[in-house]
Amino acid sequence: MLPPGRGLLWLVLVLGSACASLGSAAPGSSATGVLNVLLIIVDDLRPSLGCYGEKLVRSPNIDQLASHSLLFQNAFAQQAVCAPSRVSFLTGRRPDTTRLYDFNSYWRAHAGNFSTIPQYFKENGYVTASVGKVFHPGISSNHSDDSPYSWSLPPYHPSSEKYENTKTCRGPDGELHANLLCPVDVAEVPEGTLPDKQSTEQAIQLLEKLKTSAVPFFLAVGYHKPHIPFRYPKEFQKLYPLENMTLAPDPQVPAGLPPVAYNPWMDIRQREDVQALNLSVPYGPIPADFQRKIRQSYFASVSYLDTQVGHLLNALDDLELASSTIVALTSDHGWALGEHGEWAKYSNFDVATRVPLMVYVPRRTAPPPEAGGRLFPYIDPFDSASGPMEPGRQVGDLVELLSLFPTLAGLAGLRVPPRCPVPSFHVELCREGRNLLRYFQFGELEEEPHVRSGPRELVAYSQYPRPADSPQWNSDRPSLKDIKVMGYSIRTIDYRYTVWVGFSPWEFLANFSDVHAGELYFVDSDPFQDHNVYNDSQGRALAPPLMPTTEGL
Repeated sequence: MLPPGRGLLWLVLVLGSACASLGSAAPGSSATGVLNVLLIIVDDLRPSLGCYGEKLVRSPNIDQLASHSLLFQNAFAQQAVCAPSRVSFLTGRRPDTTRLYDFNSYWRAHAGNFSTIPQYFKENGYVTASVGKVFHPGISSNHSDDSPYSWSLPPYHPSSEKYENTKTCRGPDGELHANLLCPVDVAEVPEGTLPDKQSTEQAIQLLEKLKTSAVPFFLAVGYHKPHIPFRYPKEFQKLYPLENMTLAPDPQVPAGLPPVAYNPWMDIRQREDVQALNLSVPYGPIPADFQRKIRQSYFASVSYLDTQVGHLLNALDDLELASSTIVALTSDHGWALGEHGEWAKYSNFDVATRVPLMVYVPRRTAPPPEAGGRLFPYIDPFDSASGPMEPGRQVGDLVELLSLFPTLAGLAGLRVPPRCPVPSFHVELCREGRNLLRYFQFGELEEEPHVRSGPRELVAYSQYPRPADSPQWNSDRPSLKDIKVMGYSIRTIDYRYTVWVGFSPWEFLANFSDVHAGELYFVDSDPFQDHNVYNDSQGRALAPPLMPTTEGL
């Protein structure tokens, strides 16, 4: 973690040292056509974006990226909480392999010395750098963002991160509070800035220096918003008048929802403005007017995030790097905005597991800009003249975030890691996700099993742990030792099927003969997953959704 105040001088010295040590490993990207990689990871972003058909949300810069990208309409995370999801897709392994379901262990010590995406690029001659929240900070990344394995340079974290959960939100009483809803005057907050603004500035400075390096770069930029608290520049509220805010289409807890499946959103309840509502636990509900305020602030946070992505991509254009840099944007998981009476993530529903995923590849997903032209000019979300933008080519097939590792490697021209054996705890470099290169229309690729399959045979797996069969204070984020039940979920093109089974945290074993509850929702007739038909004859006829082996991956 980079101490604040080291500034550009530190950057020049460290980058110069890193490039010198790697200078013989790979030729310069501009000279050989080797592609750089910019990976943008957003925290808690569901596909509530214009490019995914959300007409209410103003996200012109992400939509512009989508217009030049391959857009995956049905991408899913493997566990809907930050640390397990990020470790999963950055290592290309499922949570049952990383053995991380909470925030309290480091996979290299706890499961296996698995390689990561940036580590693989680093070992293949790239300078790798991390800005903002890429790995989840803390024990789950060894208090170092997995340095020095994954990064050539010390990871950067914004100095203003430490104020995110402090009393910086001015309430109606004029006093400062630690609220959920936190529109701010940026000039009045500590340091006069916000973490994502600092991350964008640092990333742009890095791009300026990386452009001059003799080797290609892999830069990962992690943005905090729209993670709670909704702390964002207050002017973004103007984009979302409260009178335009609707409620979720299904704001009630479904009658057939098993108690074990419900997430009681305890982290939301800890905020001062939510505590003042005196809500009943665990089912609430939140008053309708406050629900609208939450949705307003979530969408405003998304638009604020969009401006930061816009400034970053605009810099890519300014530095003439857009024609030599792969850009991938995704999120660690989704976020419920009142659907099923739930808020936050912490479940296996689509609203918690479905994520945006788009990948721009120069000369593959979009032609290079004409002389003097630009692919990513900054678009002001407040500019009413900027109309909707059509996304580029779209993929409707189900895909998993696990596929980022093999896909980014292949797109950059590196050898695609082999499929993992079972078990794979002893194997440092392998992948449990499918290779998605075929969607980018490359030739002469190793044929993947799913090429021979139809879309109805493609599946996405997720899982979520619980400490008990009924909601309690630690249901959302149980520590490993407290996990008693694991919900394994399969999403197909036709249905989502989840079975909650007994789980031993000491042996990391699920007991599929000990079924606690089940869920079955059909996509066509029940798109919001409100009518659980597991106990009908169709539900009883289905087999438990065993987690996959590498066969068919």
